[in-house]
Amino acid sequence: MLMSLQIPFSNAYATLPENFFRRETPTAIKSPVLQKFNNALAAELGFDVEGISDDELAEVFGGNRIPAGADPLAMAYSGHQFGNLNPTLGDGRAILLGDLIDSHGQRRDIQLKGAGTTAFSRMGDGRSPLGPAMREYILCEAMNALGVPSTRALALVSTGEKVVRDRLEPGAVFTRVAASHIRVGTFQFLALNGDAEGLKVLANHVLERHYPDIDTNADDCYVQLFRAICQRQAALIARWMNLGFIHGVMNTDNMTISGETIDYGPCAFMDTYHAAQVFSSIDRQGRYAYQNQPAIGQWNLARLAEPMLSLFDSDQKEAIAKASAVLKEYPDMYESAWRDGFNRKLGFSETAGTDQPPRQQLLDILERGEIDFTLFFRRLSHLPVTQNREPVLKLITVFQGDSVRNELNEWLDQWLAQLTEQAIEPDQATQLMKQNNPAVIPRNHRVAEAIKAAEGGDYSVFENLLKALKKPYEELAEFEDYQKPPQPEEAVIRTFCGT
Repeated sequence: MLMSLQIPFSNAYATLPENFFRRETPTAIKSPVLQKFNNALAAELGFDVEGISDDELAEVFGGNRIPAGADPLAMAYSGHQFGNLNPTLGDGRAILLGDLIDSHGQRRDIQLKGAGTTAFSRMGDGRSPLGPAMREYILCEAMNALGVPSTRALALVSTGEKVVRDRLEPGAVFTRVAASHIRVGTFQFLALNGDAEGLKVLANHVLERHYPDIDTNADDCYVQLFRAICQRQAALIARWMNLGFIHGVMNTDNMTISGETIDYGPCAFMDTYHAAQVFSSIDRQGRYAYQNQPAIGQWNLARLAEPMLSLFDSDQKEAIAKASAVLKEYPDMYESAWRDGFNRKLGFSETAGTDQPPRQQLLDILERGEIDFTLFFRRLSHLPVTQNREPVLKLITVFQGDSVRNELNEWLDQWLAQLTEQAIEPDQATQLMKQNNPAVIPRNHRVAEAIKAAEGGDYSVFENLLKALKKPYEELAEFEDYQKPPQPEEAVIRTFCGT
């Protein structure tokens, strides 16, 4: 007997005021084929796919069949894109099927990306090429495995249709799962439309959904909410920085209120360390360069404070003062989170207050030596036990790197001395470092390789990459090749959004 997919939707967002969204229905696709499905995530979301055919899953997650209980809609939001305000963005190619309570008691969204045009599509076709859909699948699952708050990948369905971008590309629908899709831009949209009551409704929804520990009866509950959002974003961006991740398009419509990483368009992990690294082809001025991400986070949060002012205090002057006070805390929030993370990368406890050996000096050495960021810290993790510096020193690739080698040796002397001074045993340091310095990341050339193969009909490269990324902190012999940086001819220097 054929089973029918049952998803336990409860759809809290659809009960909010109608101006928060537009009711939409996915546009059917020609030939849906299920290329990947995340069974473990489906179980976490509380629905069983055992006995459900791949064809039915393709129909549902390709947008051809609306599952029972879904209440599809496109969310409205505004956004500052590269610093310029666009008042009417919204989901131009994504449709929220609904939300549900997962097996952990948390509300989660299920959204189809590339599901067709909506009221917010403007001149767009509402579709997604296969490449960007695969990139998002790979990156969000990799980030989750790395321990970074992130949206998740549930399904990838090829459409059998072509999408016109710079070239004709195969199409796909990607199913994204998120704690919610509420963004800084969601608050901006309501404020720009003069909806003071809607702002309060949205803030209350966010409090209940994402920050239930805040007492909603407190006079300053919305200030507390803003502070909590700032703390989550500071912690998130610190995690990015400690892993060498560059988001690439930190517009306010790409910053979630929940504190999850979202929208993996032109994102990338660094190979060789460069503080000013930019990969995104559309970031011509370097606004969202690696080194700028913490400050951009604060800028975006200031844009969130603006629509929330009326919630902070009825007196605008007082409201601005309260918002400013919280924003002034952000640099310390970020610095604390980044420092704690960096300490762990070096084998120190989070509470180690010293800057010895100097962290910034190490990063400067990595840059001058043109050293691979991820590989350096992973090899460094072995050094307290092995006392063998050569695997680390060999990573210096700059021509005539003797001076860099000497500097790095001096830094290593300081670092090892500090471990001894703090009575940290070598095996203890190595264990902590291995838990915080991944062996495997989704390197750009590997992602590009998987996409190219899939565009030719071979998804095995994609499958193997996903397997390698499942346990990023383990050095497994079968995935040794995935630890290696690209050869010069393999290096990816530009990434593209694909919208």
